[in-house]
Amino acid sequence: MQLLAIHLKKNYFHPKPKDMKRIYYYILLLPVFALSGCSTIKQIATSLIPSELEMVLGLKDALSQGLFKSFEAFEDPSGNPLVRFIFPGDAAKIESTLRDIGFSNAINDVTGKFTNAVSAAVRVAKPMFLDALQRMSIKDAAKILVTDNLHAASDYFKAAMQPDLMAAFRPIVDSTIHIQGADKEWTLISNAYNIIPFTKNKLETSLTDFVSARAIDGMFAIVGTEEAHIRNKYDLRKTDMMKKAFGYAEEELKRRAGIH
Repeated sequence: MQLLAIHLKKNYFHPKPKDMKRIYYYILLLPVFALSGCSTIKQIATSLIPSELEMVLGLKDALSQGLFKSFEAFEDPSGNPLVRFIFPGDAAKIESTLRDIGFSNAINDVTGKFTNAVSAAVRVAKPMFLDALQRMSIKDAAKILVTDNLHAASDYFKAAMQPDLMAAFRPIVDSTIHIQGADKEWTLISNAYNIIPFTKNKLETSLTDFVSARAIDGMFAIVGTEEAHIRNKYDLRKTDMMKKAFGYAEEELKRRAGIH
């Protein structure tokens, strides 16, 4: 140990002139290394934060994925209560009243026909919904992306595009209702219900608007559910833009909450 101390003192605490030149050289380079390090850190940080365009693309990819989920649900509506036809208003009470007066078969028929009509309408309208998504401009993408609202993008999509979608979707639904024969079944049922004494709320004789609105609400509900899954589960982020955008959102929310 004593020999080691003598060696260190001799060689490092009393450097030779040529060693001093090297030391000065390294000291002069320190600011360069520091600046280089800062630049590298900034480059890494910048690469992790998505641009406004990347945020928009990530959000639209998520909404598109949700739309295709809703298309699948309407293809097989029997197992999903969101896409099956229900009576307007106090549905359960109306249906129970009609069954009590002998309209069970008619109710089953009209429910099936309206459900099939909406399923067919969604199938026809797929390009319309996808086109609406692509045309939609997203303002304040960062606020929509980085939020505790798990279906913020779906809410924005619905608010921005529902009026146009409703206007375009209504004639498609009207056509499929006629093709399926659901309108005739509904006329029979609504007329029978409306003549029952003491019924306060009469049934509308045309359900095109109701069915169209319910179908669009059902689609947006499915899109919102898928968005929530994408926000919470990395494996459901199927595109690079979704991975970058929602990965950033996830980390930013943790940072704001003080979670490391």
